[in-house]
Amino acid sequence: MIQELDTVVLVKDLEEYQLTRGDVGAVVHVYEGGKALEVEFVTGEGKTIAVVTLRASDIRPMQRADILHVREFAPA
Repeated sequence: MIQELDTVVLVKDLEEYQLTRGDVGAVVHVYEGGKALEVEFVTGEGKTIAVVTLRASDIRPMQRADILHVREFAPA
C-alpha cells in the first residue's frame, strides 16, 4: 500500500498540469485508506510544478529496477 512520503510514478498523462506518464512524484497525503492521494511533482531543483489529487490507479510505486529519465519542463 502506498503511504505518505513514498515516491511514485505517474501511469498516465495529465495534460492540464503538463505532466506525462513516467513522471516521478512524492505522496504528501493519503485519503480514505489509499483510494486517493495528494502527489507533489517537482523539478530537479525542487520547485513545485503541481500538487495533484489522484486516484490510486493513476500512480504506481517506484520500483527498484526503474530507471529515472530527465525531461525539460516548460511552463505554459
